[in-house]
Amino acid sequence: MGWRRRAVAAALAGLALAAPAAAQKVDVPLPVLVPLTGFVALEGTSQRNGATLAERQMREVRIETRVLDTQATPEAAVTAWERAVGRVPPPAVVGPILGTQMLALMPMAQAAGVPLLTISGTARLSEMGNPYFFRFFPSDSTVKVAHARYVVEKLGARRPAVIYQSTAYGQSGREQLAKTFAELKAPPVLEESVAPTANDLTAALTRARGANADVIVLHLHAASTVLAVRQARQLFPDLPVVAGSAMHQPATAALLEPAELKGVCAETASSPISATEGPMKAFTDAYRAAFKADPDAFAAAQYDAVGMLAAIAADLRKANQPVTPSAVRSALGRESYKGLVTTYKSDGKGNMAHEAEIVCFDGVSRVPKVVERYTIR
Repeated sequence: MGWRRRAVAAALAGLALAAPAAAQKVDVPLPVLVPLTGFVALEGTSQRNGATLAERQMREVRIETRVLDTQATPEAAVTAWERAVGRVPPPAVVGPILGTQMLALMPMAQAAGVPLLTISGTARLSEMGNPYFFRFFPSDSTVKVAHARYVVEKLGARRPAVIYQSTAYGQSGREQLAKTFAELKAPPVLEESVAPTANDLTAALTRARGANADVIVLHLHAASTVLAVRQARQLFPDLPVVAGSAMHQPATAALLEPAELKGVCAETASSPISATEGPMKAFTDAYRAAFKADPDAFAAAQYDAVGMLAAIAADLRKANQPVTPSAVRSALGRESYKGLVTTYKSDGKGNMAHEAEIVCFDGVSRVPKVVERYTIR
């Protein structure tokens, strides 16, 4: 199909150029199920904004998003699904970033025959054999490998202490970190689980220091990441911290002073605010204009997911074929798409993204620098 060969600049032309007449477009309804309240609200808001910006910028089709708040529980996600997917299923649904919610929605998507486009990192999702699952953010089996490799290969640390969230997301990341650290002959000296509601991580950090850790490795949601970094800097100002993707978010970094970020790095799929030119810079400028905030990797990945859906719909229209869930699923599983962040291609399990970055803060600015890139397949 022609869209496989389009350059990113062409795909992003809508950032600067007016869209063609509405009469030339095909309408594509797209429910966007994301957590806008609860402990993953920052991440969910980025998802929503990425999808919304794509809706505004796609040129060849009209994406019509309908945003529903999944809050922070599987039950709320199921309720949102039931409201969004009626007797005539939409061509696709944007699924929430929260792993426990995605686990609840996966069988519903398969039963309804509707593709789920998500940026949830929980590794187990791609092992469920669900042909309607498509992940546009690198899974834990990608980013956690990069996470651990950077700690050992670049920092030279041999005694990592891992502090992770007591959620499906946290457990998935811990499992992959433990596996990779073992392969690198640097098993964790401590693995500590913390609840999203925890408001003091001093005890966990003190135990890490007591175990003679030479680096703190975090796999936490945004609020817990802020708490862990702040308290780690108060207790052990010189101990390196390598965090999960929540730390790269501008909204997370904004809650910390630049000095608190010195010696802090993070894994992520991308860092839009670190771009100084090209399509990612154009995306960042458009996002800032639209939402008066800085974009993160979650927003960029969700933008790309909607962009691929729009490209598929445009090709189906040109071929005089209906934009059905079945047609969309087939194209998602078969085709590749050059997006902002990477070139997306399913590995047969619905994993579309296979690259990760490590970004680090210098203690002066809240804008991180990209220091390493990894391709994991």
